[in-house]
Amino acid sequence: MSYDLVIIGGGPGGYNCAIRAGQLGLKTAIIESRGKLGGTCLNVGCIPSKALLHASEYFEAAAKTFPSMGVKISGLELDLPQMLKQKEDAVEGLTKGVEFLMRKHKVDYVKGFGRIAGQGKVEVKLADGGAQTLETKSIVIATGSVPTPLPGVEIDEERIVTSTGALSLKQVPGKMIVIGAGVIGLELGSVWRRLGAEVTVVEFLDKITPTIDTEISTAFQRTLKKQGMKFELGHKVAGVEKTSGGLLVSIEPAKGGATRTLEADVVLVAIGRKPFTEGLGLDSVGVKTDQRGFILNDHFKTNVDGIYVIGDCTTGPMLAHKAEDEGIAAAQIIAGQWGHVNYDVIPNVIYTDPEVATAGKTEEELKAAGVEYKVGKFPFMANSRARTNHETDGMVKVLEEVATKKVVGVHMVGRGVGEMIGEVCVAMEFGASAEDIARTCHAHPTMSEAIKEAAKGVDGWTMQA
Repeated sequence: MSYDLVIIGGGPGGYNCAIRAGQLGLKTAIIESRGKLGGTCLNVGCIPSKALLHASEYFEAAAKTFPSMGVKISGLELDLPQMLKQKEDAVEGLTKGVEFLMRKHKVDYVKGFGRIAGQGKVEVKLADGGAQTLETKSIVIATGSVPTPLPGVEIDEERIVTSTGALSLKQVPGKMIVIGAGVIGLELGSVWRRLGAEVTVVEFLDKITPTIDTEISTAFQRTLKKQGMKFELGHKVAGVEKTSGGLLVSIEPAKGGATRTLEADVVLVAIGRKPFTEGLGLDSVGVKTDQRGFILNDHFKTNVDGIYVIGDCTTGPMLAHKAEDEGIAAAQIIAGQWGHVNYDVIPNVIYTDPEVATAGKTEEELKAAGVEYKVGKFPFMANSRARTNHETDGMVKVLEEVATKKVVGVHMVGRGVGEMIGEVCVAMEFGASAEDIARTCHAHPTMSEAIKEAAKGVDGWTMQA
């Protein structure tokens, strides 16, 4: 079978690339080894985790928030099997939806493991047995990433788990230790804390969410601690021992010191993810990777003609929406059109409660680059909608470059800020100044007014605080 384009990997980057290619009239095939389209994000990542985050928020609200608002509930109990089932139902519905989109756009879906077998050739070890060779003018590698292992710690996905196992625990652990204070660890740790677990996060560095603005990170950690999450920052895990009664986790200061032992029922290893390129046949055509295994690219093109790469397996933030935009851009380039992704305006959201949402540069990055900037801030405590909703934790922070008067970074922590970041991205994409945002009418009372007030603060005329 001969194609214009063969895509290896059916995650958000791959399937969006396939849809756009189909729309542009390219004869396209997509290969996925999992047996279901959607990749890590849809099957064991973004989507199921958000289903559990949402459900666990309801459970905690019913137990702790509803009574203070005059809603009394008696006999509240957790039905964990049903909570897990509704998560699986959401995943199942969405994966079937992606398959429908492949048929709608005339994309051939090949179930199996694909590897590059030479210029313009992809061999597929079919899921139901046998093999098939696809000939193609262009190849897009969209194979995503896998959890980074912790040396000396054996994952069993029952007691010592990655994010995959943490999405399907059969009972709420009494004590959970999360190794890594990044997005995945904090999201899944917060799920099980809400459902009753005692959660301790161990992080090698001296701050949580190391890549986000320090002021936002500090405010975020303060709220998580108030909710009951414990932290061991500046510590590394020296080992995990299985016993008949549970797990013993040895931790020691990152800069040296005495070892301590923490008890746990479940340990979640969430120290990051690494590109998945094993067995893809990159050597058969000489596709280059960097020292960390990421496939190198120049505007989505690898060093080999006709082979492109998008998503987690190449450089840049490991985010589903970044992969989606890259997939669309790559398809358009392959079809002879224009394709581009603005990496300065890619939102990043942590879906805890409160949420964290960021876009653009942090204060630390601007200082390191020697960029002169101005700052505007506004606390949700002074926002009328937040006060009436009893959701006052958090703040909005707007950064504007002095020389260009463009907003170059916005950072937020608060309830629902993941939905608010879109406004900021549109403004930044069109080169808005803080004044442009400040003079744009926002509905009252809304949480989004905090963005307007923070933007006013850049020029010193915040009015509500």
